[in-house]
Amino acid sequence: MSSNTGSPALIMKKKHLVLIGGGHAHMMLLANLAEFVAKGIAVTVIQPSEYHYYSGMGAGMLGGTYTADEIRFQTKTMVEKQGGGFILDRAVEIDPANREVVLEQAGQRVAYDVLSCNAGSQVPDRGLSLPESGDIFPVKPIEGLARARARIIARGKSRSLHVTIVGGGPSAMEIAGNVHQLACRENLLPPTITIVAGHAVLPHAPERVRRLTERSLERREISILTHTRVRQVEPGSLLLDSGESLAADITFLAVGVRPSPIFARSGLPVGPDGGLRVNRYLQSVTEPNIFGGGDCIYFEPCPLDKVGVYAVRQNPVLVHNVMAAFAGTPLQEFHPGGKYLLIYNLGDGYGVFNKWSLAFGGRPAFSIKDYIDRRFMHTFQTDEH
Repeated sequence: MSSNTGSPALIMKKKHLVLIGGGHAHMMLLANLAEFVAKGIAVTVIQPSEYHYYSGMGAGMLGGTYTADEIRFQTKTMVEKQGGGFILDRAVEIDPANREVVLEQAGQRVAYDVLSCNAGSQVPDRGLSLPESGDIFPVKPIEGLARARARIIARGKSRSLHVTIVGGGPSAMEIAGNVHQLACRENLLPPTITIVAGHAVLPHAPERVRRLTERSLERREISILTHTRVRQVEPGSLLLDSGESLAADITFLAVGVRPSPIFARSGLPVGPDGGLRVNRYLQSVTEPNIFGGGDCIYFEPCPLDKVGVYAVRQNPVLVHNVMAAFAGTPLQEFHPGGKYLLIYNLGDGYGVFNKWSLAFGGRPAFSIKDYIDRRFMHTFQTDEH
């Protein structure tokens, strides 16, 4: 804003809000950017894709239940419609001393007054020495599952593929079941699907959830190997710690996630997992103008599971606290809440539902998940999806 004289000396610099990532924890911030713009605050969102894919529906996209358009948010469109700026790039470092974000392309810098981070997570390689060639797909980023789907269809029409999934958590189970669904829907030659689960299947889940999941997959002749680990991933095969070699035309890596390395690289305080260390206000413990949510943070009061429900619960607190940081008003505490609902999409219309002591499997479980997921997408998608 400038004075009537237009004198450069009297021009006041606009305050600048920068968001790294448009993920689950930033959904309400993105939906309410117009409020910041109306208050004279410039807004810039930095993301390496014009879209953000909803991870809870990623396996369903692989299996063909959903299209790519149905599971992604039009981040760029949402931002620009409300008068914000969108930068298609990856943030690789934060310079808190100068209040700048360093971008991957040519080291460009973006200045901020307040920064909120929803930089997400990535699948670590766990020392597997991944080859440069071969059909190997980490389960994140989610858009990689669309490429895996196309590859399975292309190769599976002429031969029966060996598809392997490395990992024993929920993502591994969902991928395996949805590969089976994909093969059935696309009339592919029946693949051999094998999960190399490590020590155990769903080690942190209740016993009944584990049994329901294993029975569903085994009924569809999906093999589950436990008490063995993958030592090395090679093009076309996996080497197990037993010395056995397992054929693998297509390999999915579902060995857990770790926060973006941007915070450790920037010298900001991080937790044991490398996530941005935040206080009860979702605020950096050393930089009061930096906030964060989702998988990329380490919540110091009580470490949180890497599940989307916490990111969703963080939304209103981030909206309030980011605005309060500009206004100089009191911050709001984040309370993680109680037990959360988990529903696995195991493909072929089958789900496993778990909350509190209630656990059941079948089509009703999947129908509940499908309804919740579609409603969530409808809330935040733009009309152009």
